[in-house]
Amino acid sequence: MRALLVCSTALLVAALAASPDVASAQMKLSPKATAPTGPETRYFTSIDGLMDGNADVILKETRQGKTVTAAVLDVCYPVAKNSDRKDRFVANLQINGQTLSGTTQSLGEKAPVTVKLARKQSGDTFEFRGQISIGGVVTEVTSPDNSDLSEKEFLDNQTTDDGITAAPKDFTEVSPEAIAVKVKLDAAIDFLKSLKGQDVEVTLGSLSVGCDALRAGEQTINMSVDPERAGALLAKFKATPGVTAAGWTAGVVEMDRTIRFAAADWRDGDKIARDKLAATVSSVLSKTLAAKPVSSSFNAATGKLKLTFKRPNKDFPALELTDTIEVAGLVSSDKPGASDRLMLWIGSPAVTTADESSGAKLNLSDETSADEEGEQPDDNGSIEALARELKGQRWDADKSVWK
Repeated sequence: MRALLVCSTALLVAALAASPDVASAQMKLSPKATAPTGPETRYFTSIDGLMDGNADVILKETRQGKTVTAAVLDVCYPVAKNSDRKDRFVANLQINGQTLSGTTQSLGEKAPVTVKLARKQSGDTFEFRGQISIGGVVTEVTSPDNSDLSEKEFLDNQTTDDGITAAPKDFTEVSPEAIAVKVKLDAAIDFLKSLKGQDVEVTLGSLSVGCDALRAGEQTINMSVDPERAGALLAKFKATPGVTAAGWTAGVVEMDRTIRFAAADWRDGDKIARDKLAATVSSVLSKTLAAKPVSSSFNAATGKLKLTFKRPNKDFPALELTDTIEVAGLVSSDKPGASDRLMLWIGSPAVTTADESSGAKLNLSDETSADEEGEQPDDNGSIEALARELKGQRWDADKSVWK
């Protein structure tokens, strides 16, 4: 038996030696798993239960194998329930077995912070339990089934776009009245105070400093301004201390309701002949909307056109009700700087109905909720009629060209 075993072994060795490719394939089929030899960084981007689920959490761990050697907890949260104002703390945690603990203070309110979390791994998921106290408020943490991310996955998810285009080739991707400025947080208040008394409209929502802004140290402030003043204002902003970026962004202009046309007949020197253009637009819309023009005006800050019309309500003619129609518009050059083309955007008509007859009035209310998306009122071909009157072009979204 021993002789037979030796012989069989010798034959197997000889066969493998004669077929090195087979031997190599055998080795590749059974590779030995190798553990990372150096430190590894992993991230958790959610821990349930903090601030009623309203906290934005990043836990960064440095590991050697499965052992955590360092951890940093970054938490951004509302300063009060239902508040848009945020505060943030960053705590370097001490590692004691599976316990992560540390103290710090919040960056805005300077509130004392204490963290104590127990960490438990089960397969590919992790559980965190413990307490986080901020000031006098203690939050109990119970967060099972957390998954971690590699550093590359985490960084890919952190990519943000401020929407600012410093030098657009035209106004097909950004809106001529909409500008934005990115400013360092410590300079933001002074920048905003400098806008008081100026003919600009600041978007209220952009005043809130979100978690991304707190972590980046920069805030993006959105504004609306007369397109004819936008370029000069942006040049001024770019030279302002603390401003790191400035340019155009998305605004009211929708390309499917925009017309481009030759500027020659609609200029008064180096300015747009706005009153002449408003009168022409009002005349065309009075026909398509079957309504009488009542007023037209341009907003001094934003350059937006507001047209008002009235007509008898056709749904209930016996009641002698009146429809009031408001139409917004915007006219500008078709690109920053000098151009021989203008573009006109006309918004969808907004219609309200009231009893304006003599004598006793019928009180009416509109039951449509502000949150409901009702169908836009029919403008009866207003954009097409304006394009014919102005001998203009419409935007082809499929081909991304004027036609």
